[in-house]
Amino acid sequence: MTQISQPTQKLIARYQQWHQSLQPKEGTATIHVDEVASKVAAFYEKIRGIIDWKEEHLLKRRAIERILKRRLFSKLDLSNGNIFEDPNIAEPLVLELIRGGHFPNDKIEESKIQQVQKAINKYVFILNKAKSGPKKSKLQLYGWISGIAACEIEEILSPAIKERALIIYMFEIINQRIKLNEKINLDENEKNTQTYIATQKALFNLDAPVISYHILKYRYPEWNNLSEDQFNEFAENIHSIKESLEKDLNHPLGDKFYQICEKYDTPFLLLGDVLSKNPTEAKEKLSDPELLEALIAAHYNQRVKTLKKRLGRAAFYATLSIFLTNIFSLLLIEMPFNKWITGYFFNYWAITIDILGPTFLMFLLVITIKLPKKENLPKVLMEVMKSVYGKDEKDVYEIKKFRKRNIIFEAVINLFYLLGFIIILALIIWGLYQVNFPPLSYVIFVVFLSLIAFAGTKIRQRAKELQVIEEKETLFHLFIDPFAVPVVQLGKWLTNKWKRYNVIAVFFSALIDMPFTVFVEFIEQWRYFLKEKKEKIH
Repeated sequence: MTQISQPTQKLIARYQQWHQSLQPKEGTATIHVDEVASKVAAFYEKIRGIIDWKEEHLLKRRAIERILKRRLFSKLDLSNGNIFEDPNIAEPLVLELIRGGHFPNDKIEESKIQQVQKAINKYVFILNKAKSGPKKSKLQLYGWISGIAACEIEEILSPAIKERALIIYMFEIINQRIKLNEKINLDENEKNTQTYIATQKALFNLDAPVISYHILKYRYPEWNNLSEDQFNEFAENIHSIKESLEKDLNHPLGDKFYQICEKYDTPFLLLGDVLSKNPTEAKEKLSDPELLEALIAAHYNQRVKTLKKRLGRAAFYATLSIFLTNIFSLLLIEMPFNKWITGYFFNYWAITIDILGPTFLMFLLVITIKLPKKENLPKVLMEVMKSVYGKDEKDVYEIKKFRKRNIIFEAVINLFYLLGFIIILALIIWGLYQVNFPPLSYVIFVVFLSLIAFAGTKIRQRAKELQVIEEKETLFHLFIDPFAVPVVQLGKWLTNKWKRYNVIAVFFSALIDMPFTVFVEFIEQWRYFLKEKKEKIH
Protein backbone atom coordinates (compact mmCIF):
# COMPACT_ATOMS: atom_id res chain seq x y z
CA MET A 1 0.00 0.00 0.00
CA THR A 2 1.45 3.34 -1.07
CA GLN A 3 0.91 6.54 0.93
CA ILE A 4 -1.55 8.93 -0.75
CA SER A 5 -0.70 12.65 -0.70
CA GLN A 6 -2.63 14.98 1.63
CA PRO A 7 -4.34 16.97 -1.18
CA THR A 8 -5.50 13.70 -2.78
CA GLN A 9 -6.99 12.51 0.52
CA LYS A 10 -8.96 15.76 0.74
CA LEU A 11 -10.16 15.22 -2.84
CA ILE A 12 -11.37 11.70 -1.99
CA ALA A 13 -13.30 13.08 1.02
CA ARG A 14 -15.01 15.70 -1.18
CA TYR A 15 -16.00 13.08 -3.76
CA GLN A 16 -17.46 10.94 -0.98
CA GLN A 17 -19.44 14.00 0.14
CA TRP A 18 -20.73 14.40 -3.43
CA HIS A 19 -21.69 10.70 -3.56
CA GLN A 20 -23.58 11.05 -0.28
CA SER A 21 -25.50 14.09 -1.59
CA LEU A 22 -26.91 11.97 -4.43
CA GLN A 23 -28.66 9.56 -2.06
CA PRO A 24 -32.45 10.19 -1.90
CA LYS A 25 -33.76 11.69 1.32
CA GLU A 26 -36.81 9.95 2.76
CA GLY A 27 -39.91 11.99 3.48
CA THR A 28 -38.78 15.00 1.43
CA ALA A 29 -41.28 16.67 -0.93
CA THR A 30 -39.98 17.13 -4.48
CA ILE A 31 -41.07 19.32 -7.39
CA HIS A 32 -43.27 17.68 -10.03
CA VAL A 33 -44.29 19.01 -13.46
CA ASP A 34 -46.76 17.56 -15.95
CA GLU A 35 -45.06 15.05 -18.28
CA VAL A 36 -46.94 16.10 -21.43
CA ALA A 37 -46.20 19.80 -20.92
CA SER A 38 -42.60 18.84 -20.16
CA LYS A 39 -42.22 17.01 -23.50
CA VAL A 40 -43.54 20.02 -25.41
CA ALA A 41 -41.23 22.42 -23.53
CA ALA A 42 -38.21 20.11 -23.90
CA PHE A 43 -38.75 19.96 -27.68
CA TYR A 44 -38.79 23.76 -27.86
CA GLU A 45 -35.61 23.96 -25.76
CA LYS A 46 -33.84 21.69 -28.27
CA ILE A 47 -34.82 24.05 -31.10
CA ARG A 48 -33.80 27.01 -28.99
CA GLY A 49 -30.47 25.33 -28.26
CA ILE A 50 -29.68 25.24 -31.98
CA ILE A 51 -30.46 28.93 -32.45
CA ASP A 52 -28.59 30.10 -29.35
CA TRP A 53 -25.94 27.38 -29.33
CA LYS A 54 -23.68 26.82 -26.35
CA GLU A 55 -21.50 23.91 -25.35
CA GLU A 56 -23.40 21.18 -23.49
CA HIS A 57 -22.07 21.94 -20.01
CA LEU A 58 -23.08 25.62 -20.38
CA LEU A 59 -26.60 25.05 -21.76
CA LYS A 60 -28.19 24.74 -18.32
CA ARG A 61 -26.71 27.97 -16.99
CA ARG A 62 -27.51 29.77 -20.25
CA ALA A 63 -31.15 28.63 -20.09
CA ILE A 64 -31.44 29.87 -16.49
CA GLU A 65 -29.98 33.24 -17.49
CA ARG A 66 -32.30 33.60 -20.49
CA ILE A 67 -35.45 32.71 -18.54
CA LEU A 68 -34.42 34.87 -15.58
CA LYS A 69 -33.81 37.89 -17.83
CA ARG A 70 -37.21 37.46 -19.46
CA ARG A 71 -39.04 37.17 -16.15
CA LEU A 72 -37.15 40.09 -14.58
CA PHE A 73 -37.76 42.25 -17.65
CA SER A 74 -41.52 41.83 -17.15
CA LYS A 75 -41.03 43.39 -13.67
CA LEU A 76 -39.07 46.38 -14.98
CA ASP A 77 -40.23 49.87 -13.98
CA LEU A 78 -39.59 51.90 -17.14
CA SER A 79 -39.82 55.22 -15.27
CA ASN A 80 -36.66 54.66 -13.18
CA GLY A 81 -35.10 51.45 -14.52
CA ASN A 82 -35.64 49.56 -11.26
CA ILE A 83 -37.07 46.04 -11.00
CA PHE A 84 -40.15 45.34 -8.88
CA GLU A 85 -39.44 42.67 -6.27
CA ASP A 86 -41.70 39.66 -6.88
CA PRO A 87 -41.88 37.26 -3.90
CA ASN A 88 -43.19 34.51 -6.20
CA ILE A 89 -40.80 34.72 -9.16
CA ALA A 90 -38.74 31.65 -8.19
CA GLU A 91 -41.42 28.95 -8.44
CA PRO A 92 -42.48 29.52 -12.08
CA LEU A 93 -38.81 29.90 -13.05
CA VAL A 94 -37.85 26.55 -11.49
CA LEU A 95 -40.92 24.83 -12.96
CA GLU A 96 -40.05 26.15 -16.43
CA LEU A 97 -36.49 24.86 -16.09
CA ILE A 98 -37.71 21.38 -15.11
CA ARG A 99 -40.28 21.35 -17.93
CA GLY A 100 -37.53 22.25 -20.39
CA GLY A 101 -35.54 19.20 -19.33
CA HIS A 102 -32.70 21.20 -17.76
CA PHE A 103 -33.32 19.59 -14.36
CA PRO A 104 -34.89 16.19 -13.54
CA ASN A 105 -38.57 15.85 -12.65
CA ASP A 106 -39.45 14.66 -9.11
CA LYS A 107 -35.83 15.02 -7.91
CA ILE A 108 -35.43 18.61 -6.71
CA GLU A 109 -36.64 19.36 -3.19
CA GLU A 110 -39.44 21.92 -2.86
CA SER A 111 -37.39 23.78 -0.26
CA LYS A 112 -34.97 24.75 -3.05
CA ILE A 113 -37.58 27.20 -4.38
CA GLN A 114 -37.19 29.41 -1.30
CA GLN A 115 -33.40 29.33 -1.70
CA VAL A 116 -33.75 30.41 -5.34
CA GLN A 117 -36.16 33.18 -4.29
CA LYS A 118 -33.65 34.43 -1.71
CA ALA A 119 -30.88 34.48 -4.34
CA ILE A 120 -33.02 36.39 -6.87
CA ASN A 121 -34.03 38.93 -4.20
CA LYS A 122 -30.35 39.52 -3.45
CA TYR A 123 -29.45 40.32 -7.06
CA VAL A 124 -32.56 42.46 -7.61
CA PHE A 125 -31.61 44.44 -4.48
CA ILE A 126 -28.06 44.97 -5.81
CA LEU A 127 -29.37 46.08 -9.22
CA ASN A 128 -31.85 48.53 -7.71
CA LYS A 129 -29.37 49.97 -5.19
CA ALA A 130 -26.45 50.24 -7.62
CA LYS A 131 -25.35 53.79 -8.38
CA SER A 132 -26.91 55.07 -11.57
CA GLY A 133 -24.68 55.57 -14.60
CA PRO A 134 -25.02 55.81 -18.38
CA LYS A 135 -27.83 53.72 -19.91
CA LYS A 136 -25.31 51.48 -21.67
CA SER A 137 -23.53 50.89 -18.35
CA LYS A 138 -26.85 50.04 -16.66
CA LEU A 139 -27.73 47.54 -19.39
CA GLN A 140 -24.29 45.92 -19.18
CA LEU A 141 -24.62 45.66 -15.39
CA TYR A 142 -28.08 44.07 -15.80
CA GLY A 143 -26.64 41.46 -18.19
CA TRP A 144 -23.63 40.80 -15.96
CA ILE A 145 -25.69 40.45 -12.76
CA SER A 146 -28.15 38.14 -14.56
CA GLY A 147 -25.26 35.87 -15.54
CA ILE A 148 -23.93 35.74 -11.96
CA ALA A 149 -27.44 35.13 -10.58
CA ALA A 150 -27.94 32.25 -13.04
CA CYS A 151 -24.75 30.62 -11.74
CA GLU A 152 -25.98 30.77 -8.14
CA ILE A 153 -29.41 29.40 -9.10
CA GLU A 154 -27.75 26.49 -10.92
CA GLU A 155 -25.59 25.83 -7.86
CA ILE A 156 -28.69 25.75 -5.63
CA LEU A 157 -30.62 23.36 -7.89
CA SER A 158 -27.67 21.17 -8.89
CA PRO A 159 -24.53 21.73 -6.78
CA ALA A 160 -21.34 20.95 -8.73
CA ILE A 161 -19.60 19.42 -5.69
CA LYS A 162 -17.21 17.07 -7.47
CA GLU A 163 -16.34 19.61 -10.19
CA ARG A 164 -15.51 22.25 -7.58
CA ALA A 165 -13.46 19.68 -5.65
CA LEU A 166 -11.40 18.85 -8.74
CA ILE A 167 -10.87 22.55 -9.51
CA ILE A 168 -9.55 23.19 -5.98
CA TYR A 169 -7.34 20.08 -6.14
CA MET A 170 -5.74 21.02 -9.46
CA PHE A 171 -5.41 24.67 -8.42
CA GLU A 172 -3.50 23.77 -5.23
CA ILE A 173 -1.08 21.46 -7.07
CA ILE A 174 -0.50 23.55 -10.22
CA ASN A 175 -0.19 26.81 -8.27
CA GLN A 176 2.75 25.36 -6.32
CA ARG A 177 4.49 24.37 -9.56
CA ILE A 178 4.03 27.66 -11.43
CA LYS A 179 6.92 30.05 -11.01
CA LEU A 180 7.12 33.56 -12.43
CA ASN A 181 10.15 34.84 -14.27
CA GLU A 182 11.99 37.52 -12.28
CA LYS A 183 11.08 40.08 -14.96
CA ILE A 184 7.36 39.59 -14.31
CA ASN A 185 5.90 41.96 -11.73
CA LEU A 186 2.94 40.05 -10.29
CA ASP A 187 2.08 39.71 -6.60
CA GLU A 188 1.08 36.39 -5.00
CA ASN A 189 -2.63 37.27 -4.88
CA GLU A 190 -2.72 38.06 -8.62
CA LYS A 191 -0.82 34.87 -9.39
CA ASN A 192 -3.32 32.83 -7.34
CA THR A 193 -6.25 34.46 -9.14
CA GLN A 194 -4.80 33.81 -12.60
CA THR A 195 -4.05 30.16 -11.76
CA TYR A 196 -7.59 29.78 -10.38
CA ILE A 197 -9.11 31.24 -13.56
CA ALA A 198 -6.90 29.15 -15.87
CA THR A 199 -7.69 25.96 -13.94
CA GLN A 200 -11.44 26.45 -14.44
CA LYS A 201 -11.04 27.18 -18.14
CA ALA A 202 -8.75 24.20 -18.70
CA LEU A 203 -10.66 21.58 -16.70
CA PHE A 204 -14.26 22.37 -17.64
CA ASN A 205 -14.05 25.15 -20.24
CA LEU A 206 -16.10 27.41 -17.96
CA ASP A 207 -17.09 30.82 -19.31
CA ALA A 208 -16.83 34.33 -17.84
CA PRO A 209 -20.07 34.39 -15.74
CA VAL A 210 -19.28 31.08 -13.99
CA ILE A 211 -15.66 32.03 -13.30
CA SER A 212 -16.72 35.49 -12.08
CA TYR A 213 -19.19 33.87 -9.68
CA HIS A 214 -16.50 31.52 -8.35
CA ILE A 215 -14.07 34.41 -7.82
CA LEU A 216 -16.78 36.35 -5.98
CA LYS A 217 -17.27 33.41 -3.62
CA TYR A 218 -13.49 33.07 -3.28
CA ARG A 219 -13.15 36.74 -2.26
CA TYR A 220 -16.40 36.90 -0.27
CA PRO A 221 -16.74 33.53 1.55
CA GLU A 222 -20.09 34.65 3.02
CA TRP A 223 -21.47 35.60 -0.39
CA ASN A 224 -24.59 33.44 -0.02
CA ASN A 225 -25.35 34.89 3.45
CA LEU A 226 -24.45 38.58 3.31
CA SER A 227 -25.67 40.91 6.04
CA GLU A 228 -27.72 44.02 5.22
CA ASP A 229 -24.66 46.27 5.63
CA GLN A 230 -22.65 44.01 3.32
CA PHE A 231 -25.49 44.13 0.78
CA ASN A 232 -25.45 47.93 0.76
CA GLU A 233 -21.66 48.08 0.56
CA PHE A 234 -21.60 45.60 -2.31
CA ALA A 235 -24.35 47.45 -4.21
CA GLU A 236 -22.50 50.78 -3.86
CA ASN A 237 -19.29 49.29 -5.22
CA ILE A 238 -20.80 46.93 -7.80
CA HIS A 239 -19.37 48.81 -10.81
CA SER A 240 -15.81 48.75 -9.45
CA ILE A 241 -16.19 45.06 -8.46
CA LYS A 242 -17.39 44.23 -11.97
CA GLU A 243 -14.46 46.12 -13.52
CA SER A 244 -12.00 44.36 -11.21
CA LEU A 245 -13.33 40.92 -12.19
CA GLU A 246 -13.25 41.78 -15.90
CA LYS A 247 -9.67 42.98 -15.48
CA ASP A 248 -8.75 39.63 -13.91
CA LEU A 249 -10.43 37.71 -16.73
CA ASN A 250 -8.58 39.74 -19.38
CA HIS A 251 -5.17 39.81 -17.70
CA PRO A 252 -2.22 40.15 -20.16
CA LEU A 253 -0.62 37.00 -18.72
CA GLY A 254 -3.89 35.03 -18.60
CA ASP A 255 -3.09 33.06 -21.76
CA LYS A 256 0.29 32.01 -20.32
CA PHE A 257 -1.36 30.54 -17.22
CA TYR A 258 -4.03 28.87 -19.36
CA GLN A 259 -1.47 27.18 -21.64
CA ILE A 260 0.17 25.52 -18.64
CA CYS A 261 -3.13 24.41 -17.09
CA GLU A 262 -4.48 23.18 -20.43
CA LYS A 263 -1.37 21.06 -20.99
CA TYR A 264 -1.57 19.34 -17.58
CA ASP A 265 -5.34 19.08 -17.01
CA THR A 266 -5.72 15.54 -18.45
CA PRO A 267 -4.31 13.66 -15.40
CA PHE A 268 -6.74 15.51 -13.13
CA LEU A 269 -9.74 14.79 -15.37
CA LEU A 270 -8.88 11.08 -15.45
CA LEU A 271 -8.39 10.96 -11.69
CA GLY A 272 -11.84 12.54 -11.39
CA ASP A 273 -13.25 9.78 -13.62
CA VAL A 274 -11.76 7.09 -11.36
CA LEU A 275 -13.12 8.70 -8.19
CA SER A 276 -16.59 9.21 -9.72
CA LYS A 277 -17.09 5.47 -10.24
CA ASN A 278 -17.22 4.50 -6.57
CA PRO A 279 -15.88 7.12 -4.15
CA THR A 280 -16.46 4.88 -1.13
CA GLU A 281 -13.71 2.50 -2.34
CA ALA A 282 -11.45 5.24 -3.71
CA LYS A 283 -8.81 5.07 -0.99
CA GLU A 284 -8.21 1.35 -1.58
CA LYS A 285 -7.97 1.89 -5.36
CA LEU A 286 -5.54 4.78 -5.12
CA SER A 287 -3.35 3.03 -2.54
CA ASP A 288 -2.46 0.39 -5.15
CA PRO A 289 -0.32 2.03 -7.90
CA GLU A 290 -0.73 -0.88 -10.35
CA LEU A 291 -4.51 -0.89 -9.99
CA LEU A 292 -4.63 2.90 -10.30
CA GLU A 293 -2.51 2.76 -13.46
CA ALA A 294 -4.89 0.21 -15.02
CA LEU A 295 -7.96 2.29 -14.09
CA ILE A 296 -6.43 5.50 -15.48
CA ALA A 297 -5.54 3.73 -18.75
CA ALA A 298 -9.09 2.36 -19.08
CA HIS A 299 -10.68 5.77 -18.51
CA TYR A 300 -8.18 7.38 -20.88
CA ASN A 301 -9.16 4.96 -23.67
CA GLN A 302 -12.84 5.60 -22.95
CA ARG A 303 -12.32 9.36 -23.20
CA VAL A 304 -10.49 8.95 -26.50
CA LYS A 305 -13.45 6.97 -27.88
CA THR A 306 -16.03 9.54 -26.83
CA LEU A 307 -13.92 12.59 -27.70
CA LYS A 308 -14.52 12.44 -31.44
CA LYS A 309 -18.27 11.95 -30.96
CA ARG A 310 -18.45 15.01 -28.72
CA LEU A 311 -16.39 17.07 -31.12
CA GLY A 312 -18.61 16.02 -34.01
CA ARG A 313 -21.72 17.00 -32.07
CA ALA A 314 -20.19 20.36 -31.14
CA ALA A 315 -19.23 20.94 -34.78
CA PHE A 316 -22.76 20.05 -35.93
CA TYR A 317 -24.54 22.48 -33.61
CA ALA A 318 -22.02 25.28 -34.12
CA THR A 319 -22.28 24.93 -37.89
CA LEU A 320 -26.06 24.56 -37.87
CA SER A 321 -26.46 27.71 -35.78
CA ILE A 322 -24.43 29.78 -38.25
CA PHE A 323 -25.92 27.89 -41.23
CA LEU A 324 -29.47 28.87 -40.21
CA THR A 325 -28.37 32.45 -39.60
CA ASN A 326 -26.74 32.44 -43.04
CA ILE A 327 -30.02 31.40 -44.67
CA PHE A 328 -31.85 34.01 -42.58
CA SER A 329 -29.36 36.64 -43.77
CA LEU A 330 -29.60 35.53 -47.42
CA LEU A 331 -33.41 35.50 -47.61
CA LEU A 332 -34.24 38.52 -45.46
CA ILE A 333 -31.24 40.81 -45.98
CA GLU A 334 -28.92 39.98 -48.87
CA MET A 335 -31.41 39.04 -51.61
CA PRO A 336 -33.90 41.90 -51.00
CA PHE A 337 -31.08 44.42 -50.46
CA ASN A 338 -29.23 43.49 -53.66
CA LYS A 339 -32.46 43.39 -55.65
CA TRP A 340 -33.64 46.86 -54.57
CA ILE A 341 -30.26 48.64 -54.49
CA THR A 342 -28.37 47.09 -57.41
CA GLY A 343 -31.09 45.17 -59.23
CA TYR A 344 -28.97 42.00 -58.85
CA PHE A 345 -30.56 38.55 -58.72
CA PHE A 346 -28.64 35.69 -57.09
CA ASN A 347 -27.77 32.82 -59.42
CA TYR A 348 -27.69 29.22 -58.22
CA TRP A 349 -23.89 29.15 -57.97
CA ALA A 350 -23.85 32.24 -55.77
CA ILE A 351 -26.59 30.86 -53.49
CA THR A 352 -24.82 27.49 -53.18
CA ILE A 353 -21.46 29.05 -52.33
CA ASP A 354 -23.03 31.57 -49.96
CA ILE A 355 -24.71 28.83 -47.91
CA LEU A 356 -22.38 25.85 -48.27
CA GLY A 357 -18.97 27.58 -48.44
CA PRO A 358 -18.53 28.23 -44.70
CA THR A 359 -20.17 24.87 -43.89
CA PHE A 360 -17.65 23.01 -46.06
CA LEU A 361 -14.83 24.83 -44.25
CA MET A 362 -16.14 23.53 -40.92
CA PHE A 363 -16.32 20.01 -42.39
CA LEU A 364 -12.65 20.23 -43.42
CA LEU A 365 -11.58 21.54 -40.01
CA VAL A 366 -13.37 18.73 -38.17
CA ILE A 367 -12.54 15.83 -40.53
CA THR A 368 -8.81 16.54 -40.20
CA ILE A 369 -8.80 16.40 -36.38
CA LYS A 370 -6.18 13.98 -35.04
CA LEU A 371 -6.53 12.13 -31.75
CA PRO A 372 -3.59 11.91 -29.28
CA LYS A 373 -0.63 9.68 -30.22
CA LYS A 374 0.23 6.42 -28.40
CA GLU A 375 3.17 7.96 -26.54
CA ASN A 376 0.75 10.35 -24.83
CA LEU A 377 -0.64 7.73 -22.40
CA PRO A 378 2.66 6.91 -20.58
CA LYS A 379 3.18 10.64 -19.97
CA VAL A 380 -0.38 10.93 -18.60
CA LEU A 381 0.18 7.99 -16.23
CA MET A 382 3.39 9.52 -14.94
CA GLU A 383 1.67 12.87 -14.23
CA VAL A 384 -1.16 11.12 -12.35
CA MET A 385 1.32 9.31 -10.11
CA LYS A 386 3.09 12.59 -9.31
CA SER A 387 -0.15 14.20 -8.13
CA VAL A 388 -1.65 11.24 -6.27
CA TYR A 389 1.44 10.17 -4.33
CA GLY A 390 3.51 13.35 -4.37
CA LYS A 391 7.28 13.33 -4.66
CA ASP A 392 10.31 15.06 -3.23
CA GLU A 393 11.45 16.91 -6.33
CA LYS A 394 8.70 19.23 -7.56
CA ASP A 395 8.14 20.14 -11.22
CA VAL A 396 8.45 23.81 -12.12
CA TYR A 397 6.42 25.50 -14.87
CA GLU A 398 7.97 28.89 -15.51
CA ILE A 399 5.97 31.75 -16.98
CA LYS A 400 7.97 34.15 -19.10
CA LYS A 401 7.06 37.27 -21.00
CA PHE A 402 7.52 37.42 -24.75
CA ARG A 403 10.85 38.94 -25.67
CA LYS A 404 10.62 42.59 -26.60
CA ARG A 405 11.27 43.04 -30.28
CA ASN A 406 13.15 45.84 -31.96
CA ILE A 407 10.79 48.60 -33.14
CA ILE A 408 11.80 48.04 -36.78
CA PHE A 409 11.26 44.27 -36.52
CA GLU A 410 7.92 44.90 -34.79
CA ALA A 411 6.80 47.14 -37.67
CA VAL A 412 7.97 44.65 -40.32
CA ILE A 413 6.23 41.70 -38.60
CA ASN A 414 2.97 43.64 -38.26
CA LEU A 415 3.23 44.62 -41.92
CA PHE A 416 3.62 40.97 -42.94
CA TYR A 417 0.65 40.04 -40.75
CA LEU A 418 -1.49 42.72 -42.41
CA LEU A 419 -0.25 41.65 -45.83
CA GLY A 420 -1.27 38.04 -45.16
CA PHE A 421 -4.78 39.19 -44.24
CA ILE A 422 -5.05 41.36 -47.37
CA ILE A 423 -3.88 38.50 -49.61
CA ILE A 424 -6.36 35.95 -48.24
CA LEU A 425 -9.15 38.57 -48.38
CA ALA A 426 -8.27 39.39 -51.99
CA LEU A 427 -8.30 35.69 -52.95
CA ILE A 428 -11.75 35.20 -51.39
CA ILE A 429 -13.18 38.26 -53.16
CA TRP A 430 -11.60 37.20 -56.46
CA GLY A 431 -13.20 33.74 -56.13
CA LEU A 432 -16.61 35.26 -55.38
CA TYR A 433 -16.28 37.61 -58.34
CA GLN A 434 -15.66 34.63 -60.65
CA VAL A 435 -19.10 33.15 -59.82
CA ASN A 436 -20.88 36.54 -60.19
CA PHE A 437 -21.35 36.98 -56.46
CA PRO A 438 -23.04 40.33 -55.66
CA PRO A 439 -20.44 42.83 -54.39
CA LEU A 440 -22.65 43.92 -51.49
CA SER A 441 -22.62 40.34 -50.15
CA TYR A 442 -18.82 40.06 -50.06
CA VAL A 443 -18.71 41.42 -46.51
CA ILE A 444 -21.39 39.07 -45.20
CA PHE A 445 -19.67 36.04 -46.77
CA VAL A 446 -16.31 36.97 -45.22
CA VAL A 447 -18.02 37.46 -41.84
CA PHE A 448 -19.56 33.97 -41.88
CA LEU A 449 -16.35 32.40 -43.17
CA SER A 450 -14.33 33.92 -40.31
CA LEU A 451 -16.97 32.88 -37.74
CA ILE A 452 -16.77 29.29 -38.96
CA ALA A 453 -12.95 29.44 -39.01
CA PHE A 454 -12.89 30.53 -35.37
CA ALA A 455 -15.53 27.99 -34.27
CA GLY A 456 -13.67 25.21 -36.08
CA THR A 457 -10.36 26.24 -34.54
CA LYS A 458 -11.91 26.18 -31.05
CA ILE A 459 -13.23 22.66 -31.70
CA ARG A 460 -9.79 21.56 -32.91
CA GLN A 461 -8.30 22.93 -29.68
CA ARG A 462 -10.80 20.87 -27.68
CA ALA A 463 -9.48 17.79 -29.51
CA LYS A 464 -6.20 18.36 -27.66
CA GLU A 465 -7.80 18.16 -24.21
CA LEU A 466 -6.16 14.75 -23.58
CA GLN A 467 -2.80 15.72 -25.01
CA VAL A 468 0.13 16.16 -22.61
CA ILE A 469 3.10 15.70 -24.95
CA GLU A 470 4.39 18.67 -26.93
CA GLU A 471 3.00 19.10 -30.45
CA LYS A 472 5.61 19.84 -33.11
CA GLU A 473 4.97 22.56 -35.67
CA THR A 474 5.37 21.60 -39.35
CA LEU A 475 6.36 23.52 -42.48
CA PHE A 476 2.68 23.48 -43.44
CA HIS A 477 1.84 25.54 -40.33
CA LEU A 478 4.66 27.95 -41.13
CA PHE A 479 3.14 28.57 -44.57
CA ILE A 480 -0.57 28.61 -43.73
CA ASP A 481 -0.59 30.47 -40.36
CA PRO A 482 0.16 33.97 -41.78
CA PHE A 483 -3.03 33.68 -43.86
CA ALA A 484 -5.24 31.68 -41.48
CA VAL A 485 -4.54 33.42 -38.15
CA PRO A 486 -5.86 36.87 -39.22
CA VAL A 487 -9.13 35.28 -40.42
CA VAL A 488 -9.49 33.33 -37.16
CA GLN A 489 -8.76 36.50 -35.15
CA LEU A 490 -11.49 38.31 -37.08
CA GLY A 491 -13.84 35.42 -36.31
CA LYS A 492 -12.98 35.64 -32.61
CA TRP A 493 -13.74 39.36 -32.52
CA LEU A 494 -17.03 38.86 -34.40
CA THR A 495 -18.00 35.93 -32.15
CA ASN A 496 -17.68 38.14 -29.07
CA LYS A 497 -19.90 40.71 -30.78
CA TRP A 498 -22.26 37.94 -31.92
CA LYS A 499 -22.79 36.84 -28.31
CA ARG A 500 -23.91 40.36 -27.51
CA TYR A 501 -26.04 40.97 -30.61
CA ASN A 502 -27.41 37.55 -31.66
CA VAL A 503 -30.36 38.83 -33.72
CA ILE A 504 -32.16 35.49 -34.05
CA ALA A 505 -31.77 34.78 -30.32
CA VAL A 506 -33.25 38.21 -29.53
CA PHE A 507 -36.10 37.50 -31.97
CA PHE A 508 -36.86 34.19 -30.21
CA SER A 509 -36.71 35.81 -26.77
CA ALA A 510 -38.98 38.72 -27.68
CA LEU A 511 -41.61 37.10 -29.91
CA ILE A 512 -41.61 33.35 -29.17
CA ASP A 513 -40.28 32.61 -25.67
CA MET A 514 -42.97 34.35 -23.65
CA PRO A 515 -46.05 33.24 -25.66
CA PHE A 516 -44.71 29.68 -25.81
CA THR A 517 -44.13 29.63 -22.04
CA VAL A 518 -47.72 30.78 -21.46
CA PHE A 519 -48.93 28.06 -23.86
CA VAL A 520 -47.00 25.32 -22.01
CA GLU A 521 -48.25 26.55 -18.62
CA PHE A 522 -51.81 26.49 -20.03
CA ILE A 523 -51.33 22.85 -21.14
CA GLU A 524 -50.15 21.92 -17.65
CA GLN A 525 -53.00 23.73 -15.87
CA TRP A 526 -55.57 22.28 -18.32
CA ARG A 527 -54.34 18.73 -17.61
CA TYR A 528 -54.47 19.34 -13.85
CA PHE A 529 -58.04 20.65 -14.27
CA LEU A 530 -59.07 17.50 -16.18
CA LYS A 531 -57.47 15.27 -13.52
CA GLU A 532 -59.45 17.05 -10.80
CA LYS A 533 -62.71 16.52 -12.72
CA LYS A 534 -61.91 12.82 -13.30
CA GLU A 535 -61.23 12.33 -9.58
CA LYS A 536 -64.76 13.56 -8.81
CA ILE A 537 -66.33 10.90 -11.04
CA HIS A 538 -67.40 7.95 -8.83
